[in-house]
Amino acid sequence: MADASLTTERLLELYDSQLGSRHLDLAARWLQSKGRGFYTIGSAGHEGNAAVAAALRPDDPALLHYRSGAFFLERARQVPGQRPLHDVLLGVVAAASEPIAGGRHKVFGSRAMNVLPQTSTIASHLPRAVGVAFAIERAARLGTHSPWPRDAIAVCSFGDASANHSTATGAINSAVNCGYQGLPMPLLFVCEDNGIGISVRTPQGWVESAYGSRPGLEYFAADGCDLVDAYETSVRAAEWVREHRRPAFLHLRTVRLMGHAGSDVESAYRTPAEIAAAEAADPLTVTAKLLAERGIDANGLYEAKQAEVMAIAEEVAHAPRLSSAREVMAPLAPSRPTAVAGEAMKTGVAGDQPLTLAQSINQCLGELLEHHRELLVFGEDVGRKGGVYGVTRGLQKAAGGAKVFDTILDEQAILGLALGTGVAGMLPVPEIQYLAYLHNAADQLRGEASTLSFFSNGQYRNPMVVRIAGYAYQKGFGGHFHNDNAVAALRDIPGLIVASPSRPDDAAGMLRTCVAAAKVDGRVCVFLEPIALYHTRDLHSEGDEGWIATYPGDPVPLGRGRTYGTGEDLTIVTFGNGVPMSLRTARRLEEAGIGARVLDLRWLAPLPVEDLLREARATGRVLIADETRRSGGVSETVLAALTDHGFEGRAARVTSEDSVIPLGDAAYHVLLSESDIEDAALKLS
Repeated sequence: MADASLTTERLLELYDSQLGSRHLDLAARWLQSKGRGFYTIGSAGHEGNAAVAAALRPDDPALLHYRSGAFFLERARQVPGQRPLHDVLLGVVAAASEPIAGGRHKVFGSRAMNVLPQTSTIASHLPRAVGVAFAIERAARLGTHSPWPRDAIAVCSFGDASANHSTATGAINSAVNCGYQGLPMPLLFVCEDNGIGISVRTPQGWVESAYGSRPGLEYFAADGCDLVDAYETSVRAAEWVREHRRPAFLHLRTVRLMGHAGSDVESAYRTPAEIAAAEAADPLTVTAKLLAERGIDANGLYEAKQAEVMAIAEEVAHAPRLSSAREVMAPLAPSRPTAVAGEAMKTGVAGDQPLTLAQSINQCLGELLEHHRELLVFGEDVGRKGGVYGVTRGLQKAAGGAKVFDTILDEQAILGLALGTGVAGMLPVPEIQYLAYLHNAADQLRGEASTLSFFSNGQYRNPMVVRIAGYAYQKGFGGHFHNDNAVAALRDIPGLIVASPSRPDDAAGMLRTCVAAAKVDGRVCVFLEPIALYHTRDLHSEGDEGWIATYPGDPVPLGRGRTYGTGEDLTIVTFGNGVPMSLRTARRLEEAGIGARVLDLRWLAPLPVEDLLREARATGRVLIADETRRSGGVSETVLAALTDHGFEGRAARVTSEDSVIPLGDAAYHVLLSESDIEDAALKLS
């Protein structure tokens, strides 16, 4: 157990981290005043979090609040060779040489220090923290490589305002739920409570009331302005989590000084007395008094640190920044297609029995689970039940409950688990039960998954393949919450791979490619599965079995479409449920003397532009049959691609209406139909 007593030597070290953090805040404002700095949200008043870092080990993964500057500096003290003052100021001036984000954002992050970079989206990092804590022990159980030892604990800091966010309450709930089930959850939540969120006050006593007596969540409270109390309490909290492998909540009372950020005028919403009270509790002043009681004059230390930090600020003020779009975007979507193809070929033996879409995905997942020790399949109902539609049936029995398991009903928790296990070196394949259920958790993809590589310049990555049952056309079931065609939120995320298989053979081949892209390049993939086609067997007539296919031996290349037919009069561009609809329409058009070919995009991102242009130019007429909405749907992107690349032929689109999908037969009034496709094709021809 760590020594909970605070020696004078340790007190001086912690004070040095506190001073460094304070002067970084002041330097950031000075740099902004000179037009050289771009970030002024500081840690002033929160410097007691240096004590939390001192209570932990440098191999304990940390996901930090944007006011955890002193923690970052103290963690750097534990790892030889670090230059944290220099690095933070490089981030403030958006320097391309900044070692974690490379000038893309000012974040606290370091691979060597096991600090995962986090942005300032409120509480969005808490679900990932739960996943990181889960992964520490699960990796050891599976025998996979992990960045952290089995006795490590994860720490996650956040503010009192963030503690009210649904993302935070959900993450804390999922951590407690894991502990309740007996699953190891070595996670220390640290709430840095300064009593105010920008200008909105947190009611006094609220944080303790909400979290101080919650069963399954050990509660510790400390005065963050008093280093002795903060350190001793942090040591007890960290050791409790390390010993019990259960979550704990460290309530660190702090103050906020100098406003929310440089542009914030506190006098607009705080009284002079309130501001004075906060200044009186300044943790630097309190620590200086502790040092004075031990015979040490802190004035010289303050001035020396000021000079040190300002010298660095002047040095970095004119550091070169990112100079091109290519530089900025370099870590967004790493791509090594040859390596991905090679990885994808390691699984998949061509079968001789025709399968449905659901059966093909099931077989592919089974092979992938067997081949990849680190691959996990999880979500609501995927384990014992095998999924609502039976797609994961039998996988838990074959692969074991450590690799295929059910989660609580919380999409943010599911994606957070994927974020944490992915960054720990595993290959998570989470399932979101319906597309409509994704939207309350979409920021876990937008703000966390797809930005981690960007904000760490590729040093951190969170590979994953998110399986989502989606689209419409389920018969006799569902309404909006089980029939959803809203994909715009996914198409808007830079770097995200969006796969949309239609046929059984394509589904297996594309899933293998997605898993390979995740493993090789750390890519974040969404795999949209058309519910209405899961068990479809026929295409043109009952019993023709035109929509089943043998299991493919080869993967499907990323960003390549699939063409059906050689018609020379019209190209129908489509995806998902639109593929069988368009193929049936093409047969009727052929009977009317119009030769149509059908291009299945297969990938919504990256769009198969090369195939699109080739097939469009082959006929000179393009009809986009888009089952998603007219506004924000896929057809907008396809039309834009044709225009951007100089397509000179005729193009039109036919889509579903700008409506949510109602229950029962009313759905067919707003969804794209085969007659819609046929009528539009005749007009275009």
